[in-house]
Amino acid sequence: MASWLGGLGSGLGQSLGQVGDSLSSLTGQISSFTKDILLEGAEEVGDAATELHVSNSRLREIESINAAQKFENDRLKKVCSDLEEKHEAAELQIKQLSIEYRNQLQQKEVEISHLKARQNALQEQLQKVQTAAQTAQLGAGVLPAATASASYVPEVRHSSGFEGDDMDFGDIIWSQQEINRLSNEVSRLESEVDHWKQIAVSSKVQGTNDAEQSEICKLQNVVKELKQNLSQEIDEHQHELSVLQDAHRQKLVEISRRHREELREYEERIEELENRLQQDGVSTDAVDDPKLTEQKKKAQSPDGGQVEELQVVKDLEDEIRKLNHKLSSAKAENKNLLKEQEFANLEKIQIAQDYEKLKSDFNALQRSVAEQDALLKEQKQLQSKPSVPQDVASLQQALLEAENEIARLSSLNQELMSAQHKHENILSSNTEDQNSEINQLRQDLERKEHELNESVAERETLIAELEELDKQNQEATQHVITLKDQMSKQHTETDSIIKQLKLDIDCERKKVSELETEKMKTIKELDSQKEKLSHCSYALNDLHITKQQLQDNIKDLQEQLRKAQECNSHSKKEIGDLQQRLKEREEELHVSLSKLTEKSNEESNTCQDLILKEREAEIAKLQNEVSENKQINEDLQKSLSNLRTENGKLIAAIEELKQELSDAISEKKKVHLEKDTLVEALKMEKRQLESELNEAESRLLEQARNYKQTIEELSSARSMDTTALQLEHERLVKLQQEKDFKLAELKKTIEQMEIDHQETKEMLTTSLGGQKQLTDLIKEKEVFIEKYKNQALQAKQELEEYMKVSKKQDVLKQNLEEKDRSLAVMKEENNHLKEEIERLKDQQSRSTPVVEPKTLDIIIELESEVTQLKVIKNNLEEEIKVHKKTIEDQNQATVKLQQSLQEQRKEIDESKLQCQQMNVTHERLFLEKDEEIKNLQKTIEQIKTQLHKERQIIQTDASDLFQETKVQTLNGENGNEKHDLSKAEIERLVKGIKEREMEIKLLNEKNVSLSQQIDQLSKDEVGKLTRIIQEKDLEIQALNARVSSASYRQDVLSLQQQLQAYVLEREQVLAVLSEKTRENSQLKTEYRNIMDMVAAKEAALVRLQEENRRLSNISENSSQDMSRETIQNLSRIIREKDIEIDALSQKCQTLLTVLQTSSTGAENGAGGVNSNQFEELLQERDKLKQQVKKMEEWKQQVITTVQNMQHESAHLQEELHRLQAQISVESDSTSRLQVDYNGLIQSYEQNEKKLKSFSQELAQVQHSIGQLYNTKDLLLSKLDLVTPSVATAATVSQLSGVQCSPPEALSEECKLLQNELEQLKKKLQEKDSTIRILQENNQRLSDSVATASEIERKSQEGAESEMRQIKEKHDVLQKSLREKDILIKSKSDQLLSVSENLSNKENENELLKQAVTNLKERTLILEMDIRKLKEENEKIVARCREKETEFRALQETNMQFSMMLKEKEFESHSMKEKALAFEKLLKDKEQGKTGELNQLLNEVKSMQEKAVTFQQERDQVMVALKQKQMESSALQSEVQHLHEKEQRLNQELERLRNHLLEMEDSYTREALAAEDREVKLRKKVLILEEKLASSSTAVENASHQASLQVESLQEQLNLVSKQRDESMLQLTISQDQVKQYALSLANLQMVLEQFQQEEKAMYSAELERHQKQSAEWKKKAENLEEKVVSLQVSLEEANAALDAASRLTEQLDIKEEQIEELKKEGEIRREMLEDVQNKLMNLMNSTEGKVDKLLMRNLFIGHFHTPKNKRLEVLRLMGSILGLKKEELDQLLSEEQRGVTRWVTGWLGGGAGSKSVPSTPLRPTHQNIFNSSFSELFVKFLETESCPSLPPPKLSVHHMKPLGAAGAGKTSSTPPNSQIQDSPVSGMGRRPDANPFLAPRSAAVPLITPASSSGHLLMKPISDALPTFTPLPVSPDASAGAVLKDLLKQ
Repeated sequence: MASWLGGLGSGLGQSLGQVGDSLSSLTGQISSFTKDILLEGAEEVGDAATELHVSNSRLREIESINAAQKFENDRLKKVCSDLEEKHEAAELQIKQLSIEYRNQLQQKEVEISHLKARQNALQEQLQKVQTAAQTAQLGAGVLPAATASASYVPEVRHSSGFEGDDMDFGDIIWSQQEINRLSNEVSRLESEVDHWKQIAVSSKVQGTNDAEQSEICKLQNVVKELKQNLSQEIDEHQHELSVLQDAHRQKLVEISRRHREELREYEERIEELENRLQQDGVSTDAVDDPKLTEQKKKAQSPDGGQVEELQVVKDLEDEIRKLNHKLSSAKAENKNLLKEQEFANLEKIQIAQDYEKLKSDFNALQRSVAEQDALLKEQKQLQSKPSVPQDVASLQQALLEAENEIARLSSLNQELMSAQHKHENILSSNTEDQNSEINQLRQDLERKEHELNESVAERETLIAELEELDKQNQEATQHVITLKDQMSKQHTETDSIIKQLKLDIDCERKKVSELETEKMKTIKELDSQKEKLSHCSYALNDLHITKQQLQDNIKDLQEQLRKAQECNSHSKKEIGDLQQRLKEREEELHVSLSKLTEKSNEESNTCQDLILKEREAEIAKLQNEVSENKQINEDLQKSLSNLRTENGKLIAAIEELKQELSDAISEKKKVHLEKDTLVEALKMEKRQLESELNEAESRLLEQARNYKQTIEELSSARSMDTTALQLEHERLVKLQQEKDFKLAELKKTIEQMEIDHQETKEMLTTSLGGQKQLTDLIKEKEVFIEKYKNQALQAKQELEEYMKVSKKQDVLKQNLEEKDRSLAVMKEENNHLKEEIERLKDQQSRSTPVVEPKTLDIIIELESEVTQLKVIKNNLEEEIKVHKKTIEDQNQATVKLQQSLQEQRKEIDESKLQCQQMNVTHERLFLEKDEEIKNLQKTIEQIKTQLHKERQIIQTDASDLFQETKVQTLNGENGNEKHDLSKAEIERLVKGIKEREMEIKLLNEKNVSLSQQIDQLSKDEVGKLTRIIQEKDLEIQALNARVSSASYRQDVLSLQQQLQAYVLEREQVLAVLSEKTRENSQLKTEYRNIMDMVAAKEAALVRLQEENRRLSNISENSSQDMSRETIQNLSRIIREKDIEIDALSQKCQTLLTVLQTSSTGAENGAGGVNSNQFEELLQERDKLKQQVKKMEEWKQQVITTVQNMQHESAHLQEELHRLQAQISVESDSTSRLQVDYNGLIQSYEQNEKKLKSFSQELAQVQHSIGQLYNTKDLLLSKLDLVTPSVATAATVSQLSGVQCSPPEALSEECKLLQNELEQLKKKLQEKDSTIRILQENNQRLSDSVATASEIERKSQEGAESEMRQIKEKHDVLQKSLREKDILIKSKSDQLLSVSENLSNKENENELLKQAVTNLKERTLILEMDIRKLKEENEKIVARCREKETEFRALQETNMQFSMMLKEKEFESHSMKEKALAFEKLLKDKEQGKTGELNQLLNEVKSMQEKAVTFQQERDQVMVALKQKQMESSALQSEVQHLHEKEQRLNQELERLRNHLLEMEDSYTREALAAEDREVKLRKKVLILEEKLASSSTAVENASHQASLQVESLQEQLNLVSKQRDESMLQLTISQDQVKQYALSLANLQMVLEQFQQEEKAMYSAELERHQKQSAEWKKKAENLEEKVVSLQVSLEEANAALDAASRLTEQLDIKEEQIEELKKEGEIRREMLEDVQNKLMNLMNSTEGKVDKLLMRNLFIGHFHTPKNKRLEVLRLMGSILGLKKEELDQLLSEEQRGVTRWVTGWLGGGAGSKSVPSTPLRPTHQNIFNSSFSELFVKFLETESCPSLPPPKLSVHHMKPLGAAGAGKTSSTPPNSQIQDSPVSGMGRRPDANPFLAPRSAAVPLITPASSSGHLLMKPISDALPTFTPLPVSPDASAGAVLKDLLKQ
């Protein structure tokens, strides 16, 4: 039982400690979680206004959270302190109760032992009286011996079944069998008792060693913690598995969804591509035939059709480009799909690895999870394998179709190429024909000079064509201008957008900086608040220390309070005097002011000095008075500093003052509007001071000295002006009034404390009454047992008498001679018997009364109680199981929540870091984008200035630039290094573009110059060189035809093809880039949003983790200390309870043994009871009572824990609501972001459409530029053909001249021709020079084109390399993005799991609520009492409210008075000023000087300025007072908060009181019953004592009756003797001897009776004296209790502010002192008892010489117990004691040797029933003991008695014997071998030196009869037929008192 209790106590302590930890950790985590969630989101908001709003709301939320945390910390600290005090009070109460119970148990045991001793003594006296009467009548000592022997034969305690005189032997046999059965049951029960006692001893040994107990408790706690950790880890692993499974499932679902979406997108794209391809194919098929026909026609006319062929080729090339572009996009899509497939495979591999790791971790814990994992893997394979390959297959099919279409288009392209080859062959043939024609023309030049005209006409046609070309060029330029306008408009729009963006960025930066400053401020505020919290904790510790000091100082403080009251009255009087003085002085001031006005300027100065001096003197006086008042106030504040209510009322007073000041300021503000600026500045200072005031509030709570300092500061501030001093006086008056109110309230609180003390007194009296009831019950049961004992004794005596009468005659004949010898032995025995009588008389002084039996009723009641208690126990066990389940569920839920919170914290930390990085990158990107925008503006302006001919290059470069800048900006968002690289590349490209633009400008200028020169030539030389030019034109045409087919045209074509190829590649790259950038931008926007979310959550998680760690450390430290203290206290309580249980179990066992013995014979009598049932019922009742008490305690604890969990669940629900609100806010923000994202996508699509339109326009411009290029080429070729035609003309002319010279010989013609030739030569030289210049220009242009093409190639190569790098980077980014997506999905899964957990928690909370409702229904009965107490509380609260209303009314009157005083002061001040002015005016009038009037006016102005300065100072003071008002309002709010806390604490106190009352109700009910029984028993004891007094007078009557009975018996004896006279002739001799012995015995008996009467008188006197002493001590104790009560009342009056727990502790300390005093009294009484014992020992020593009747009787009986072969030794010893000679003894023995034994056996044969009684066989080890001689035993007895006995040791509560000691003394019907072998007499136990004659009842008699002995029953040792008391192991130094106590404990 004790071990079970210990385990339960330790478990309770641990569970309570865990509940505290979980509570503190939960509250800390919840607060930190809410903080971090509220702090998150600065990065999530994109808008500036929303950011400001969010930051402001966050600041407010942080402040509210901070206040809530402050409040929560204070509340928790106070709750902890209250719980500690309550715990200490409960411990002290339990200690006191246990000590009282132990003392009462000891007292009752002593009383029981006294009553038993008294009963035995009375029985012996009655027996002695009877024997004396019989011996007087008979003369023969037959009956005395019988009675004497009867008293010392072991007494069979039967019930009153043998009331009749006639007793049959069959009944005796039946009773013998019944006794055997019951003895077996007793042995069984004793073995069980020994077992339980051993357990109890082991538990007690454990309890004695505190260190071992504490170590065991610690180990148990460690084991439980390890178990809990194991369970938590298992739960965590399970939770992680479930989370991973959910995450995997969701990943698979999302991957499949993504694949489906992508498949749909790709299918749509493929369908679009197919549609486009079909359209393109139709168009190409339709276009091919007409183109071929046109080519044939142009082959016939090659000069005109080349341009159209080039256009067709360009169109085809465009189509091929588009197809290539589509192919590349399809390939890219295929690549993306393959990459996504690879990512999916990688994810699958990673998930498989994770699952393998988890399997390896959890194989030991969960094997069922393996099956789930296998199932999940199968599902994965089923889900992923079919989906991905199907997608890939469908995509591959689409790609194959696209490739087939591309192959078809490539075949068409090849056909086109073959057509081009054919066309080239035709051209080559045509050129050959033209060459031949040119040769013919050269030969026939002279003949074809007339064709010059035709050439001129053709030239005119060419000019017309040029004009057409010019028109086309103008149209193109107009188109370009329109484009330029559009571009300029777009540029202006972009500029405006850029400006707006810049402004927005600047605003956002400002807002960010403001938010950062606000963040810094909030961080500083949080730090300061943390410091305040630490200060508060230190202050609380200081307050706890000061509490203990204040408990000592309260008495002194009361005296100080009285003095302070007197000082208050004095100060009030002084303040009244001061007010009168102030009025007088104000009047004086008015008079002085009037005088000052009259005085002159000179006198005014002196007056001012005088007035200032007077004012200074007044101020000094007032300051002295104020200092005196301050000293008085300081004394008052010292006396009332530790009372919390004072601060509140002081604050109220300050608030009122500040309200008055604020009214005055509002009035003066109307006058002083100029000082508004100062007020605003002061408001700013006020805000700063408010933060300082918050710090001052915490310091006020810590120490009241700071409050004094603030008052001193106020007084110093007010000393600036006399009005301020007056206000301070008013404040002091109000403070004194408030302190009077406080004193009245303190008196009320003292009265309440007195009422509480009376209630505690009543509780203690009820508990004492319960204890008395228990003692009454015990006494009743003892009385029943004693009645049964008396009845059994009577029946046994009658039996023994009848048996002895039948056998005495035979015995008397044989033992007449032996009696003479045994007289001496009897004398020695008499001494020892006297010692026993004295011991028994010791017992008489402690005896208890006898009461009639009520066992049946008690047993019935006990059975009913047992059944009820069992039902209650079952119900409570079921409730406890339910509560345990709910608590375990809640613990698991809290663990899961903590895990989810930790995960969220990690996420929030990561997201915060990412958000910070993103912020940095965003800032850099903004700067870089600004620079890029500027660069782009420059480039746009440069592009506008370029010519229309080079539009294609510029547009491609610009598009490259735009695309590259887009890519660069996107890449820059991911990393700064990439951005720097892209920036450098942009700069390089811009430089190349500038160079190209310069080259194009040069070429354009040259073209213009050439065109001008051609125009000039055509205009100037029309008349002169028409023919020559016609010829030259023909030659030029021929050369054109030749050059067009030459390598130059091929080079141009190849360059154009290269350019087109580059353009195609660039377009492809740009298309890919545009797609990638679009995807990248989308991904980045999503990534930014997600990263912002994640960063915010991770930051919040980090903060939560830090705060959680901090709080957990604090709570662990505090909870460890608390748990250690609680465990130690619980171990103490359990030890005390174990001791109480042991004592009670000892009592119960003694009662059970008595009841067993009494119930054996009850079945023949009136309604017997089964002893086993009774014992079981008692045991069950005790156990069930204890269990019920524990269950009730546990129920209360469970109820409290459930209530705490309810509160926690409420908090959790509130936090859930908060989280849901935050989630809704976040969802709103995400929806907004989605809307913005959709808008951006739409804008992007619009931009793409615009770009497409631009690209189309660019294509048109490129086409026009190509046409311009062609015209330029034609012009250049014509110019090149001029030079060879001139040379050929010269040669032809020479030849013609040579041929024509001989025949013609005309000199004139030759001269003319030569002149013409010279002119032509000159012209040709000029033309040659112009042609050379043009060729040089052409070379330059070709070089520039080559360099441009090389630059383009290089730039394209660089762009390709950059594109590759960008692609790689893009791939890396995509990978990282996908990883981030996976992370985000896992986090979202975790969030979902957390929400599910929260829903589970809500369900669990609902279940808990249902359980709580059930508990509430059960606790309705308790709530009725609580309602009554609440009603009383409400009455008290109503009284308090009435008092508060009165107080407010007084305050309002005070306010009115103060306002009146202020008005009067103001009026007096104004009157004084007026009086001074009047005085000055009067003086001026007397003197009558205008100059003096001017001086007076100047003085008045100076005075006004001074007044203004004074007003300013007063305003400053008012501002300071306003600040102090704010402080006081804050203090008042705190005081209200403290009042609310006090109310809560009072409610908790009332609840605990009710709980204590309910817990003690069970004790008090039993205690009341026990008190009633105790009263009844005491009355019965008094009646029995009166009966004892009457019994001494009734002894004579009894002797007469006994003589009559003896006569009848003697007649019967005579009849019997007549029958046996014939067979026994020696009877006469033996009768003579018997007569002699009877005479000697009668003498001895008379002596004994005299001695007993003397001892009775002594004992009665001592008893009366002791009773008087006890009454006196009781009176003293009552007086002391009254004194203690008065002291408690005084202490309670002082300790009004302290809690009820401290009161209880003080009362318990006082009661412990009382107990110690009572213990001292008990020790004094023990010393008195020891003195009495010493006196008795002296008396025994004095009566040793006398021969005792009892001793002789014992010797005589011992003679018959010895073996027959050694009885002669006994007879010789008896003869030697009686003084017979050896010779006489030898003669007697030789004569009567034969008949001794039979005579003795016949005389004493009735001791133990008839011969027919079945005897139990003796064990073989026991037979040797009976062979030892009587003389040896007697010698040993003498040796033992000769040893001196030490005084008894002082037994205290701590030296109580353990349970095992009692059990050791008890022996069953079969004692152990060692026990019997060690002792000289069987059954003596462990005491080898024990006295066989002093052993109680049957110590000297063997317990088991030997099987071999077959003599008379009396000659046999006592068998199992007679139940025996076990021998006592008495130590040699133990006294009679110790022996008695050991007897009682048995």
